[in-house]
This record gives sequence, structure tokens and C-alpha cells, in this order.
Amino acid sequence: MSRNVLISGAGVAGSTLAYWLARQGFTVTVVERADGQRSSGNPVDVRGPALAVVERMGITDRLRDAATAVHRLVFLDAAGREQASMNINAPQGSSGKRDIEIARADLAAILLDAARDNAEIRWGDSITGLTQRADGVEVTFEHGAPGRFDLVVGADGLHSTVRRLAFGPEREFVHYKGMLVATLAVDRTLAGADAVAMYNAPGLSFSVHPARGIPLGGFFFRHAAVPGIDRRDLAAHKRLIIDTYTGRLGVFEEFLDQLAAAEDIYFDAVSQVRLPSWTTGRITLIGDAASSLSLFGDGSTLAISAAHTLAEELAATTDLAAALHRYERRHRTLVKPKQRGFTFASQLLIPASHTAITLRNTAVRTFAH
Repeated sequence: MSRNVLISGAGVAGSTLAYWLARQGFTVTVVERADGQRSSGNPVDVRGPALAVVERMGITDRLRDAATAVHRLVFLDAAGREQASMNINAPQGSSGKRDIEIARADLAAILLDAARDNAEIRWGDSITGLTQRADGVEVTFEHGAPGRFDLVVGADGLHSTVRRLAFGPEREFVHYKGMLVATLAVDRTLAGADAVAMYNAPGLSFSVHPARGIPLGGFFFRHAAVPGIDRRDLAAHKRLIIDTYTGRLGVFEEFLDQLAAAEDIYFDAVSQVRLPSWTTGRITLIGDAASSLSLFGDGSTLAISAAHTLAEELAATTDLAAALHRYERRHRTLVKPKQRGFTFASQLLIPASHTAITLRNTAVRTFAH
């Protein structure tokens, strides 16, 4: 195949892929809707197979310098008293001290910095059209001039534009898991710099992650689907959260005042992405666009691993179809068990009843270390 690749999305998956393809001699263009690199983000993990990838990129020390100090999850009651605690890596079968927890935006920025000398980055633009031909994909953009590429990769997240244009409407592939989530910066930690603190009432949780000096509050709650809700409607998001949590937060009720005053919050449905195939012709998907694990699982670790696997297969042969088939076959073996683990994670973090909360806390006290 020719070696001219367009990647949509400068996040974790797209930045890693740009690095490895450029090293293999591909001409790489990354188009990113945002005007520049974000300065914050929810903490994510780099562990397991992704550790070997970042080590080979020579960025491990930078990632550790930017990492959080968190290693515990503490469960609190309505009065703020500790009920149980656990090693935060224990449910995932972690590799211990080698694992890295880091803000998603910091991770993406370090990955992209490693790639930027050998890849063109187009900020503030997005794909508007994809037309497949025998010899390539004709691409139109919101702002830039049209172009032709040998391969287009959608690394543009849960609400992927590439997936919508090439595979079909989001509703066919994005499956709501019965929960909503919102996060925002808050004014203090609840259990120190090394621990995430979590309070539960039936069907909801409130947590504070210490991050790296700017604590992050999280509202995770079970809720029926909200038809037509706009992910960008800040006022509607606030109303929904406040209505759900008022009178149910104990001593943490005051954090609703911070939510009400916040000028920016992240809000979305907890969902998983499932497609029968990640590839159609000369268009393929990686990361959350292909197989989002939503908020429970190793999404960033798998995004890094997917990007490395895809680049490896593309470099190994001139047969594009064969390379994409092998990439998908290899990477699905990592994705499937993580998606199946959703039920356990949701029961751990958002028990549905008072009895389930008590049983969870008892199990953690008994078995977690």
C-alpha cells in the first residue's frame, strides 16, 4: 500500500498511532477538532501491555513525572467516616508499582509531543465527508482543503465522527449502560493526596480524586436513558444531577453548590461501543471509537496497545486488507475480557441498594489489601 495516513483525533490512541506510523516511514496527518491540547482531564491508567509501548517510545520518565500519587480507594459513609479501603489497582490485576496513573490530557500531550516532529497536526478542524475509491479515500474538512489518503483512522473517541460517516449512526453501535457521569474541579480532597474517596447511596456515588493539586469531583449514578439530552447543555446537566443527589449526599451535600457554580463540567452517558468489524475498506477505527470500555476498565492502556498493534501490522505488509484484519483479530483478544468486566466494576463502584453497599464494604475489608 501507499503510506499516506489521516488520523482523526489527537488523543491517546491517535497520538500513539502517529508516533509509530511516522517511525515506519508513513506520511501522517492528524486532524483534531479542538483548537489545541487540553490542560486537564480525568485520571487514566497506563499498565500491562501499554507499559512496554511507552518504554519503547522513551517517554516513561515524563509520564511518571506527571503521574498522580494515588494508590488507594477509600469508601466513606454519609458522615464522612471511612468504612473500607483497597489498593486501587487490585480489581484490575495490576502490575503494581510499574503502573502509571496520569490525567488523560497529560498523557495525550506527552504522546503527541513524541510524534509531532514527524507528523502534521491540524488543530481546530474536523472531517465532514469520506468517499472511498479503489485507490484511496477522498476526505473533506470543515475548514481545510480536501485531500486524498490511502488510509483513514478514526481515533476520535466515543462520539466518533469517522464512525458515524463510514459505519452508520451512533445509536447502532453505542450502547447505554444505564448510568450517567459528571466530573468537575472541586476545592479539596477528602482522603489526602494518595487516595480517591467515594461515598455511595443506593444507585449513586460521589467521589473526589486528588489528581495533581486540583481535586476532581465525580458524580456517577444509575439513571434511565434521557432522550434528546444535549451533551453540551450545561444547565440541563446541572439540573439532572442536583435533582438526583439532593438530600442523598450526607455531609457531602455542599459539593452540589460547587456543581451549581461550575462554569465547566464533563457530562456523558456511561456507554460501550460494539461493532461487528472495526474496518470498512480503507477506513478503520481504534481506541474508544472502536471499542469504548467507557469509564470502567483499561481504556487508555488498550488505546495505546491498539495503536502500536495497528502500526506494526501496517508496516509488516503492503496488503492493507490483511494488515487491518490481523490488527483487529489481535486486539479483540485484549478488548473482550475488559468489556465483560463492566458488570463487576459497576457493582463495586455503584451498588444498587443499601444491602449491596454493606456487602461491598464487608468484602473489601475482608479481602482487599
